[in-house]
Amino acid sequence: MKAELIQTLHPQAGKTNKKISLDKYTFIRENILSILTESELTHTQLMEELFSRVKENFEGGVQWYGETVKLDLEARQIIQRTATKPEKYKLKTTNR
Repeated sequence: MKAELIQTLHPQAGKTNKKISLDKYTFIRENILSILTESELTHTQLMEELFSRVKENFEGGVQWYGETVKLDLEARQIIQRTATKPEKYKLKTTNR
């Protein structure tokens, strides 16, 4: 049986992102959101924390999938970059 895929989005207009396994997308997404619930992190810190959390239970390039899913979450306005230097990532607050 073929794995179900998801077309990920890219935050930059005109750019397309990758189609990846829905299972891998969901796993990485849940971990990124869990990490960002705890604190705001730079790109390097986020990818290092993601790698340390999932390396034992993930088949594939953690950083590659992490970057793809991070871009998708930015495009969907679930996470955002801060205006600080260095830039950090955080969960976007909504008024729902």
